[in-house]
Amino acid sequence: MTEKLYHSIGEVARMLNVNPSVLRFWETQFPSIQPHKNKKGTRYYTDDDIAQLRQIHHLTRDCGYTLDGAREQLRLDGKLDDKMQLIRTLTETRQFLADLKEFL
Repeated sequence: MTEKLYHSIGEVARMLNVNPSVLRFWETQFPSIQPHKNKKGTRYYTDDDIAQLRQIHHLTRDCGYTLDGAREQLRLDGKLDDKMQLIRTLTETRQFLADLKEFL
């Protein structure tokens, strides 16, 4: 993803276009999300944490899953990362082709 080892909750919230409170809530609902916290309780997310949050975001916002459904889907589908990467690649390709069409 990036060269940074840790990202603040604000940075991650901007990446996913959600409020920081959503990330804190998801942390309570998905045990696999455990950001590092300093002594003051400030959360710091790794790239792996962000990848999991992206999956949750995709399932709940794009696919319409409930939180229970998203938990079940994450449990069942270990290949969700591959599917999300394919979707990103197709989206980027579509944008590239649209830009190319405008250019020509």
